[in-house]
Amino acid sequence: MQSFDLIVIGSGPAGQRAAIQGSKSGKRVALIEKREVLGGASINTGTIPSKTMREAVMHLSGYTSQSIYGSNYRVKERITMADLSFRVQHVIKTEVDVTAAQLSRNNIEVLTGQASFLDATHIRVENSRGQSDFEAPVTIIATGTKPAASPKVPINASTIINSDQILQMPEIPKSLIVVGGGVIGVEYTCMFATLGCRVILVEKRPRLLEFADSEMVEALSYHLRDHRVTMRLNEEVESVEENPSGGVIANLQSKKKLSGDALLYAVGRQGNVDEMNLAAAGLDADSRGRIAVDDQFRTKVPNIYAAGDVIGFPSLASVSMEQGRSAAANAFGSVTSSNPAYYPYGIYTIPEISFIGKTEEQLTEEDVPYEVGVAFYREIARGQIRGDTTGRLKLIFHRETRKVLGVHIIGEGAAELLHIGQAVMILDGPVDYFVQTVFNYPTLAECYKAAAFNGLNKLAKFG
Repeated sequence: MQSFDLIVIGSGPAGQRAAIQGSKSGKRVALIEKREVLGGASINTGTIPSKTMREAVMHLSGYTSQSIYGSNYRVKERITMADLSFRVQHVIKTEVDVTAAQLSRNNIEVLTGQASFLDATHIRVENSRGQSDFEAPVTIIATGTKPAASPKVPINASTIINSDQILQMPEIPKSLIVVGGGVIGVEYTCMFATLGCRVILVEKRPRLLEFADSEMVEALSYHLRDHRVTMRLNEEVESVEENPSGGVIANLQSKKKLSGDALLYAVGRQGNVDEMNLAAAGLDADSRGRIAVDDQFRTKVPNIYAAGDVIGFPSLASVSMEQGRSAAANAFGSVTSSNPAYYPYGIYTIPEISFIGKTEEQLTEEDVPYEVGVAFYREIARGQIRGDTTGRLKLIFHRETRKVLGVHIIGEGAAELLHIGQAVMILDGPVDYFVQTVFNYPTLAECYKAAAFNGLNKLAKFG
């Protein structure tokens, strides 16, 4: 039986960083991956494919230039799934190669197959060639998630699909029903709407993206409606069936019927733990396959840690990377520090949304005295140059201390632009920093200065 100092299960963002951190700590590390390719859902079916597809949609549809050249402007008149898939597959291959090179450079042994626990320190790996057993005093579970399934929605991988199967669709549908108003559902709604597809979005909650700032979500909802998206909020799907004459019918609990060429089911994700025999190691998972951990990412079994989407919220690739690194560092006595209050969120809708810190709703509930400054892309030269006149940046700061409490952005480049505000928040800077700093011209970064002036001018009126 082969022995290691650390075994990491899963090669997604959390698993990669955990394995590399273990190697940097001078430990002998093995990484177990069920698939024949590295990268987990993030590279192969989730983050990278969806964001690459979005980039292809934005380019081929001519979206960013339509405000300048007219709404009929297109880079390619007839866009196909093959057009989108070509770019996605190119990026996936590159990312898989980069991941393999990083693991090899750090002397991490990659084992291919399904991992299952024999006990808390022994793991069996099974693949088409047989099975092998391994032991390690420390294990990190980073198996990620898979799309949640429902008996109400009979997935057939062609007209009724989940988010992992988008690129398997034979063609871009003329009409699409999207079930689920979370991040995944809304991102794909935006992409298909931009391609000219008539989208019906069904969400059982009263609003989309409940954890995001309401003003940003309202702005996004306006753009969705402007692209002919029909939103069915406070609605739940009762059943889904294939239409004998072609397409799909979704029956809602309110007795409404929706029809479309295809249906995307994007209601949540489930932890990849079913085949791991967690009980043999003394572990269990909740109804959604999530494993509970403490603030050190240690499970209830002291020598087993877990990180990434398999432990639940926020389920962001960026955060998973940090959790994996921290889990391995904690396991071997290194000191790490990372404050979840400063984790940035990027939602790759069209236009994209990014934010950090508190929302107005949260601060109001906490009775925190705050003021808001807003800048609009259309008033910034770079916004006009880029053809993005819909974006805006909102700064929220404390009325008395002037400390920045939150930054919320909607518009192209939001996820990149946010990091300026993130740095100021982490360094405990006041909103005055943005007024006193010179930004390159013309850039979207000037939005920070404009928003700061807007907010501080409001304060000045109160003396």
